[in-house]
Amino acid sequence: MSSEVHQAIETVFRMEQARLIAGLARLTRDVDLAEELAQDALVSALAEWPKGGVPRNPGAWLMTAARRKAIDTFRRRRMLERKHAEIGRDLENEIDESADEIEAALDDDLGDELLGLIFAACHPMLAPESRAALTLRLIGGLTTGEIARAFLAAEPTIAQRIVRAKKALAGAGLTFAVPRGAELTERLPSVLEVIYLIFNEGYAATAGEDLIRPQLCSEAQRLGRILAAALPQEAEVSGLLALMEIQASRLAARTAPDGTMLTLLQQDRGRWDRLLIRRGLEALDRAERLGGGRQPYTLQAALAACHARAKSIEDTDWARIASLYDILRDVVPSPVVELNRAVAHSMAFGPETGLALLDAISPTGVLRNYAPLPAARGDFLYRAGRLAEARPEFEHAATLTRNERERDFLLGRAAECGG
Repeated sequence: MSSEVHQAIETVFRMEQARLIAGLARLTRDVDLAEELAQDALVSALAEWPKGGVPRNPGAWLMTAARRKAIDTFRRRRMLERKHAEIGRDLENEIDESADEIEAALDDDLGDELLGLIFAACHPMLAPESRAALTLRLIGGLTTGEIARAFLAAEPTIAQRIVRAKKALAGAGLTFAVPRGAELTERLPSVLEVIYLIFNEGYAATAGEDLIRPQLCSEAQRLGRILAAALPQEAEVSGLLALMEIQASRLAARTAPDGTMLTLLQQDRGRWDRLLIRRGLEALDRAERLGGGRQPYTLQAALAACHARAKSIEDTDWARIASLYDILRDVVPSPVVELNRAVAHSMAFGPETGLALLDAISPTGVLRNYAPLPAARGDFLYRAGRLAEARPEFEHAATLTRNERERDFLLGRAAECGG
């Protein structure tokens, strides 16, 4: 088989893998079996497609192959379960009926199958890091190694998380269907949390040599678009999608050619992706029309939109950004929101105002070793002309970050303060 054909088959499989697994998991209620059946379909494609070419509808071909494997598997299981009983006409009839049921289920309209798999992978009974790993594995199609590299974790650790998550889902007996009514309302925040966790790790990597990991951002955006298309009346789904699209529009401008970090003030806005901004603003408008104006993701999207609409840093409406942070603090109070609010107020009303707000924040809990806190204080002091006080704050922040690019940036700011 030529490498071109092999690559074409793997590309098609990667595109169809999530839908295959989703449909099969919904049928079998067993993620492991669904993955196994999907892999069997790939093996069949590797054997058959080089002979006759890639079929016109490769997704349907793969599903048909997986369907046959599923039927064979259920037949074998039925045979094994009753191997001590007489295998006669009655058993054959039962097997045929079972196969017919499988065929009917697979021919059903499974438009929600991928969405159902997302809700299963993001089930709140799983730890957030396990939800993220399982979602990237099942829906994103990433290998265990790719997920480990993305989160800078050991591959066995990620593998264990995925195995434990699958076992937990199997033990819970989930239907892999999209929840409805009150259950949807209850489960949706967990799904949005996982998608945003994946996006944030791509947008600002917590550790390692790379400041950003665009692949993770792309996967999170893809999941957000799937959700928004499937749940068009859910304001916060559109709000999260708006936030990710607008934030992702700045990815190319966040680093210099040598990988050096560029702040919002330093970025070339001509490199911002206008298509993503337009998509984000449309999603934001939809979220606000649906009544999401005071919901967390929609509020954050509105904050991002203030930057996206400004042609230059001087045109930024910092007073509106500060007022939006005032609302966000009331809606979802947290030390991190308080910190970002202080930054916004420092830009709107001066660095001394920001310093006063920082003094009211206790550097405990999640902020105890949080590099952005001393970095913000250093920035406020620098802008206030208090360079001797700013330098140790930047140096302290540099000791707290695990991202090498961010550390270099902070040490550079410390150097700007002089001796």
